[in-house]
Amino acid sequence: MTTNRLVVLLLTLVIGLSAVFFLPTSSNSEPVGIRLALPQSIDKWYGVDLPITERERQILAGDTEFARKQYTDGAGNTISASIVLSGHDLDNSIHRPERCLPAQGLTIADSKNLAITVPGGGNLRVTRLHNVRQVPTRDGKTVPIYNLSYYWFVGYHHLTASHLQRTFLDIQDRILKGYNQRWAYVTVASDITQGVMPLGRSEKETDALLQDYIQRLFPQISDEAQTAVQKSETPARPASL
Repeated sequence: MTTNRLVVLLLTLVIGLSAVFFLPTSSNSEPVGIRLALPQSIDKWYGVDLPITERERQILAGDTEFARKQYTDGAGNTISASIVLSGHDLDNSIHRPERCLPAQGLTIADSKNLAITVPGGGNLRVTRLHNVRQVPTRDGKTVPIYNLSYYWFVGYHHLTASHLQRTFLDIQDRILKGYNQRWAYVTVASDITQGVMPLGRSEKETDALLQDYIQRLFPQISDEAQTAVQKSETPARPASL
């Protein structure tokens, strides 16, 4: 009896997952819900463009669009910010950052979901990754460098910190509304410099730095998303860590 139930469950799962191949496709796309341009300056932060690697261009679909800058403030703090906007081939244009970080030499030590209060009183849900990479030293040894990375997905009508929820919303749009959603994901990251440089930032201080930056960046890149997040009725987990 148990074996039969397992077989039925497995068949149900396979059929359910296979249904994605029968979803209706459409050339109709909603307008993009994000500005694909990072500002040159954001209050105390000044940004310079960072190159998109050839490896990224090879892996992702040809019509994937990018924006990437590194920002520095007067105190010498640095933050990298990136926007990746999917093309029409969504499956090959966008993915969870967790998929590509290991290829960059980063190991994800911890992941959690939280919310950041943004201008207008809304709560932006983000995924926070605590990463580490090994950096070689001159004497042939390696030292661990820790990094914090925040990301979220932006659709035309939706904001989410979850790749699974983004996939569900995309399928829902295809089935019920007949259009393909163009999604973007935004990533903001900075190294934890405590123990690496004099007067370096602790993990808590790096969190505060990134969250303050996101509050400044968010209204400059997300008009439609700003409306969506303000209308969200989902209770948000505070960003305190």
